[in-house]
Amino acid sequence: MRNSLALHWQIMLGLILGIGFGVLSVQFGWAGFVKDWIKPWGTIFINCLKLIAVPLILVSLIKGVSDLKDLRKLSSMGIRTVGWYLLTTVTAIGTGLILVNLFKPGHFIHADMRETLLQSYGEGAATRIQSAQSTVAQGPLQPLIDIFPDNMMAAFTDNTKMLQSIFVAILLGIGLILIDQEKAKPVKTFFDSLNDLIMKVVDLIMLTAPLGAFALLASLIAEAPSFDLIRALLSYSGCVVLGLTILLTAFYPVLVRVFTNIGYKKFWKEMLPAQLVAFSTSSSAATLPVTMERVQEHLGVDEEVASFVLPIGATVNMDGTSLYQGIAAVFIAQAMGIHLGLSDQLGILLTATLASIGAAAVPGAGMIMLVIVLGAAGIPEAGLALIMAVDRPLDMMRTIANVTSDACVSILVASKLKKLKT
Repeated sequence: MRNSLALHWQIMLGLILGIGFGVLSVQFGWAGFVKDWIKPWGTIFINCLKLIAVPLILVSLIKGVSDLKDLRKLSSMGIRTVGWYLLTTVTAIGTGLILVNLFKPGHFIHADMRETLLQSYGEGAATRIQSAQSTVAQGPLQPLIDIFPDNMMAAFTDNTKMLQSIFVAILLGIGLILIDQEKAKPVKTFFDSLNDLIMKVVDLIMLTAPLGAFALLASLIAEAPSFDLIRALLSYSGCVVLGLTILLTAFYPVLVRVFTNIGYKKFWKEMLPAQLVAFSTSSSAATLPVTMERVQEHLGVDEEVASFVLPIGATVNMDGTSLYQGIAAVFIAQAMGIHLGLSDQLGILLTATLASIGAAAVPGAGMIMLVIVLGAAGIPEAGLALIMAVDRPLDMMRTIANVTSDACVSILVASKLKKLKT
């Protein structure tokens, strides 16, 4: 008998059951059982999504670029994509800075709680600081150098090198446009078929999404830090959640409604499965296969647009992460009694925008980029320990904004290029 329950409701049920089981595991001391027997299923689900992420980027971008048949179309699409991504990123950071200055959540952290947090999470913060310092020490142009791999195959073996995969895919796609079309036809046919195959594999993986959501949420609750620490950080968390809510419920849907015929309700309904996967995995890259499926098959974005805009967005467009970095930087400064003037906060806006481009689309990458933002603003990096207790759940929420922004921009670009089926 056919299962009549829609995918997003199945995932939602898995999330709710995972939270319930996680709470029970804390109450009855089942944390060890959850870690050994439940959490691995969540890890397997994320690994399966990551498994398909790089092949999906490679195939979809090669197909999308080569289908353009004209380099002028590629240039036009690229300019619009970058322009929209910059606009949404700056808007996200600006929203965060306005909220954190309005509510001043850092003033709720007293000296004794600050010392407790620094002691509890100092070691973890030190690890992130060391990673960030290694990145900075490589030089200002290192992120640009990292886009160009010295081994084409090696670029496809590391999920943290998505920009390299994108560069190679675009290069191959351009090559297919420039060579004789009769010679290109067999290669294009191969990638067309491979693209269909990968999308079908995505459908198969998504059958396990409810189980993966259950396992991920149960392990998150079972391994959560003490509630006392979380309660002390509710003002900061509330500020981040409010900013993300503004983006998700007002900014993106309104943009889509103003520039297209897609209504508020339809946009939310069709994006919900991808948003739930983003929430449970905390990874834009892992969610990419689902985002592409929802945008193409349910929101009407033409494949050649989605194949170009979404893989790039999953790598360089991190609105939720950018908003969080702006709020976190000012919050830490407030908690440590450091005054930030207008020029300092404009510097944070610029640095966070640039940092979001280099952030890997994997869980926790935003924390490392935050260290760079803190250093640029003259805020002690050790203050990172103040927010680590609640970083994981907030990471889950900001990933929703990341993937929703990608989908929003793909719709806007498709509409402008008359590639949107409504």
